Amino acid sequence: MTRVAAVDCGTNSIRLLIADADPATGELEELDRRMTIVRLGQGVDRTGRFAPEALERTFAACREYAGVIEELKAERVRFVATSASRDVSNREEFVQGVKDILGVEPEVITGDQEAEFSFDGATRELAGRDDLDRPYLVVDIGGGSTEFVVGDDHVRAARSVDVGCVRMTERHLVVDGEVTDPPTAAQVAAIRADVEAALDLAEETVPLTGARTLVGLAGSVTTVAAIALGLEEYDSAAIHHSRISLERVREITAMLLASTHDQRAAFSVMHPGRVDVIAAGALVLQCVMERAGAREVVVSEHDILDGIGWSIA
Repeated sequence: MTRVAAVDCGTNSIRLLIADADPATGELEELDRRMTIVRLGQGVDRTGRFAPEALERTFAACREYAGVIEELKAERVRFVATSASRDVSNREEFVQGVKDILGVEPEVITGDQEAEFSFDGATRELAGRDDLDRPYLVVDIGGGSTEFVVGDDHVRAARSVDVGCVRMTERHLVVDGEVTDPPTAAQVAAIRADVEAALDLAEETVPLTGARTLVGLAGSVTTVAAIALGLEEYDSAAIHHSRISLERVREITAMLLASTHDQRAAFSVMHPGRVDVIAAGALVLQCVMERAGAREVVVSEHDILDGIGWSIA
């Protein structure tokens, strides 16, 4: 067994998985999994640069993770950076900071690589289930981008597009530095137009309507699922592989879009870092389900982070 540490640094959050990996089978025995909202992509869509305060939040999380990695004696570490890190002019400042703290250089991966990691992480444990038909359409709704992957035992087609809960919120819901609370009908329509255009791009590569099972990943999807399930507190075990209908997703999206900051924050399952971006994330999920003709989404707590872990194994 090899003890591995996988770090996924996205636009909105940075996450750590430490696991014992069996190189022969690719199986992971999870020892520690944690997530920190750092909003690394703050303002990137507008400025093309990482903000100093966003970098410091990210480096603070890296210092915490370095302590956990040392404590649990992980032998191999892989740090993967995604959407926001592909878009910035001061990327080297981010790369050097991570290297100084964790001793490894972050790999700024392409959207296609991100899609493959997400597919692997989400679908490995679905093998052999007779209640979920193939092929799968795996949709990873991140902060800055959304990845679409179709496949069965392996990836057939993948595409990454630049719509995510943070990017859509900053582009369409922020006015004079404040998130519109709640958004106007025109703002919601503008988000939907961007998402629909992105879906047109995705469909050039990925047959969105050809899949039999839609698998949804990442915080926007899992938070919508937690609300749909009526959980009193966030429970990964209850959320993992739950099945949420399109009708329920539409109800929750409409409610979130009509809510104020305080009303969204009142949900006990809502991470404070998602309060202002969850409405846009839920709308992305609804648009994807409608375009794909999916009557339900199978929610997975295992995603790109697990894919990175398996890649080390």
